[in-house]
Amino acid sequence: MAGALINDLINLDLTPVTDSIIAEYIWIGGSGTDMRSKARTLRGPITDPKQLPRWNYDGSSTGQAPGEDSEVILYPQAIFKDPFRRGNNILVICDAYTPAGEPIPTNKRYSAAQIFSHPEVEKEVPWYGLEQEYTLLQKDINWPLGWPVGGFPGPQGPYYCSTGADKAFGREVVDAHYKACLYAGINISGINGEVMPGQWEFQVGPSVGISAGDELWAARYILERITELAGVVLSLDPKPIKGDWNGAGCHTNYSTATMREEGGYEVIKAAIEKLGLRHKEHIAAYGEGNERRLTGHHETADMNTFSWGVANRGCSVRVGRDTEKDGKGYFEDRRPASNMDPYVVTSMVAETTILWKP
Repeated sequence: MAGALINDLINLDLTPVTDSIIAEYIWIGGSGTDMRSKARTLRGPITDPKQLPRWNYDGSSTGQAPGEDSEVILYPQAIFKDPFRRGNNILVICDAYTPAGEPIPTNKRYSAAQIFSHPEVEKEVPWYGLEQEYTLLQKDINWPLGWPVGGFPGPQGPYYCSTGADKAFGREVVDAHYKACLYAGINISGINGEVMPGQWEFQVGPSVGISAGDELWAARYILERITELAGVVLSLDPKPIKGDWNGAGCHTNYSTATMREEGGYEVIKAAIEKLGLRHKEHIAAYGEGNERRLTGHHETADMNTFSWGVANRGCSVRVGRDTEKDGKGYFEDRRPASNMDPYVVTSMVAETTILWKP
């Protein structure tokens, strides 16, 4: 009975009785991958982040400021509908600054926004499709969902895009997340079961410029909240299980206006050539622990060499058959790890392919 009453209270619709709304301010913590959030009451409805006040938090508790000068300021940057509280309540993606207005070191959105607002980049209208792979773990034992405790399931093969209680583990989390993202206004374009059992993927995009990063971070936050409710743990580790198991990446599909027009294939080839020249710099920025994943096995290219090919999933960069046939389109950078920062990766791809002059 108590559980039902709590559920009623959680799902209370505030709109008939008050114009107050709850705004959940979300930011990235000191590790660069952990997400933090706190809520406040505001007058609603809110339709634009510019309507929202700045706020602050204790940066000494997130590893982002010293105790003697602990205040970090949150700047609201993007808003989404809140699928948990619903009504006019919102999720707010923020970035973080010192009281003097300087972006703190973990604020990667700031420099990404500068690249995306560059006139040459704006003119190219860069589109991104981000394929976020992730692993669901059993709580307290750090072992994938559906795996026997302390043991292993049958080898890979039956699990990719699978159905069945012996092959697909955690679908209720995945479907809840899919619908919650659509409700929030995130441009989520699909989901699928991945090659390793207990591993899944969702795709965000096509999204333009900085919004790709905002939407992926919002989708990650919603996924973390749903796994919290389901009592499972979300892992973005690029190689959660050693051995003959696929790792987890965040393949980044990319195109510019000139790549999407007639003759775009030549522009794509020139862009890939530039990516090859800056391979080391990109690898360094593409996620922690990626060397455990990019081994040249399990549908990856070796991290020490750059390669590209048509329809080849063992290359650093893959060009689709349709792109080759049509002479225009997009390509996929397969190097980024599942724990990459989408602000860093999307802006770096744009900077290298559009602004960088070798």
